Amino acid sequence: MTLCKTYRKIIHVDMDAFYASVEQLDNPELRGKAIAVGGGGERGVVSAASYQAREFGVRSAMSGVIARKNCPHLIFVKPRFERYKEISKKIRNIFYEYTDLVEPLSLDEAYLDVTENKKGNPSASLIAKEIRKRIFDELHLNASAGISSSKFIAKIASDINKPNGQKTIPPEEIISFLEELPIKKFYGIGKVTAAKMYNLGIFKGSDLKSKSEAFLTQHFKSSGAHYYKIVRGLHNSPVKPNRVRKSVAAEHTFNTNLTSEIFMLEQLERISEELEQRLQKAKVSGKTITLKIKYSDFKTQTRSKTLAYFVKEKVILFDTVKELLYQEKVLNSVRLLGISVTNLNIHSKSKSEKPIDIQYKFEF
Repeated sequence: MTLCKTYRKIIHVDMDAFYASVEQLDNPELRGKAIAVGGGGERGVVSAASYQAREFGVRSAMSGVIARKNCPHLIFVKPRFERYKEISKKIRNIFYEYTDLVEPLSLDEAYLDVTENKKGNPSASLIAKEIRKRIFDELHLNASAGISSSKFIAKIASDINKPNGQKTIPPEEIISFLEELPIKKFYGIGKVTAAKMYNLGIFKGSDLKSKSEAFLTQHFKSSGAHYYKIVRGLHNSPVKPNRVRKSVAAEHTFNTNLTSEIFMLEQLERISEELEQRLQKAKVSGKTITLKIKYSDFKTQTRSKTLAYFVKEKVILFDTVKELLYQEKVLNSVRLLGISVTNLNIHSKSKSEKPIDIQYKFEF
């Protein structure tokens, strides 16, 4: 008897222009218009842009000044994260009707393992289509999806037919798909790494695959081994439904650069208070406190201290960052200050990954 190899069935669901779409949903006057969620001032940054704005080159993480220059008629909307969280929770509840193996990446995207699902449906593609339809019917928002046998490929696939589409990459097509994929489309390869690869003659997956592991390690250090594996379809990380929180942070970008340590301390005290509230809400404490300083030339500096005990109180947070601030001289004017707490008192028991035992034929 010949045994068929079995694979996971992974769906990556990614909401289309989520923050901007929620704003257009709640405010009919914004529908069909170029909008950006974020700040439009000199210090503002775009958190999300509608597809109408993207046609003019407006992108997330772009400064508000450049965004308005690219799109003079752009409408800026203040973010409402509580509303986004509310909608995200409803979307996630839909996911849980199909599987408990849901790994959220953010408010607007998640991995789902539907290898064995609550609907008994052997087709991951049909499940993805049904989920997207339910999100639209119940919440009036569009979602895209990628379907494959690994998180890595599903993530890439979800971007192919955006917006409001889906793409399935079955196991037998993964290698050929990766060989033809432009290197800039590989998940995890950003602009800087892509530019470096171009200089090495690596423009698509087949070029990357032609390089030895030693060559890639020489040029990309520890990431080289990762690149060597992913282009060969060797990415088997399971969907992790219980993601362990690693940090809690709060930061603020200022409308006017701070040049006085007195003003910086005033802001750090406010940030410490906000961070205390976030730690209390998350019901966690931490030992390592990090001060983040971003200067007017956009250079970033961090200073950390690990305490002998877990803390979440504002007074201790503030006293510690005050010490870190005076640890060495602040170089020049400051545009952003932030505080993060890591080394949290969260303990998770790692579970050994069990082999998948599927009796039915693999079907996407």
